Amino acid sequence: MKWLSTIPLMALVFTGCATQCEDCPVERQFTLGVAQREICQGMSSADVATALGSPNIVTKDSEGKETWIYDKIATDVRQSSRASGVFLLILSGCREENRCTSSQKTLTIVIKFDKNSQVDTVSYHSSKF
Repeated sequence: MKWLSTIPLMALVFTGCATQCEDCPVERQFTLGVAQREICQGMSSADVATALGSPNIVTKDSEGKETWIYDKIATDVRQSSRASGVFLLILSGCREENRCTSSQKTLTIVIKFDKNSQVDTVSYHSSKF
């Protein structure tokens, strides 16, 4: 019956090694495809705001025409790990080999409106590094 006293200790070891996942709210992806699919010439500024949300920058030229700029930067970090054997986990705690890779993406969308606050032109720049 002595082995029963080691069960709580083993449970602590395994619990300490478990990776905790946090639930994050899922928000709509802001991608070039979404902008190309949903924004078209003649669309109202209210419809653009509904489709893409608020712009990062709003400017107005000397003729009173607005330009909206959406500038997004995303960092993608991926971690892969390989746990050592169960026997090693019990004896030495958590031992993992971690490998991280990261990349960044930028997306800039420029929407110019006419005097009637309707989309005149849409341009964009996308990069990944």
